[in-house]
Amino acid sequence: MKLTKYTHSCVRLERGGNVLVLDPGSFSEVEEALDGASAVLITHEHADHLDRDRVLAVMDTAPNLVLYAPAALAAELRSALAGSGTGSGAADRIIDVEPNTAFDAAGFEVRSFGGQHALIHPLVPVVANLGYLIDGSLYHPGDSFVIPNGLTVQTLLVPIHAPWSKVGEVIDFVIASGAERAYPIHDALLNERGLGIAESHVTRFGELYGTVYQHLSAGDSVQI
Repeated sequence: MKLTKYTHSCVRLERGGNVLVLDPGSFSEVEEALDGASAVLITHEHADHLDRDRVLAVMDTAPNLVLYAPAALAAELRSALAGSGTGSGAADRIIDVEPNTAFDAAGFEVRSFGGQHALIHPLVPVVANLGYLIDGSLYHPGDSFVIPNGLTVQTLLVPIHAPWSKVGEVIDFVIASGAERAYPIHDALLNERGLGIAESHVTRFGELYGTVYQHLSAGDSVQI
């Protein structure tokens, strides 16, 4: 499987001609990431994980692209398409996903976990958030530190920095996952100095518990 990182939390997975994209948000290269994709998984509704206008515009011109999202968000997107008067049938290709379910997306096996976004502050409403386990090995948690229950993650995508976390929680997430390897997501709000500090901690403590952390910049690809 080829993994390509885009800015912030967007990643593109390719295998055997199948293309699956996760979280093409407002900081990301949405059109590039979705080029030729058959499915897109959305973890939650925040704009840095879903650029609604750009993603729906792509769906309007890509008749085979299917979008999977938490149920309330999926309903909002279908309503937005209905209000726009588009005749592309894109609304029929927006699928509800509940926690703890399994399905096929673009030829990839997907399982969903979690249920809600990590707490930012008691005054900030908590929204639905899903983590996605792809082919039983790659885990994208969205904005959460939920670990798939009863499963060993081989490749972990790590939210390296967020308004809802501190570096100690990032380290604990990596340790708890037991992953063989880890790569960064959710990094667009850090400058090079801040990213270097956070990644140095994750690299050092990850190695102590058997996880090899590797930095990826936007546009970098790895085989996993």
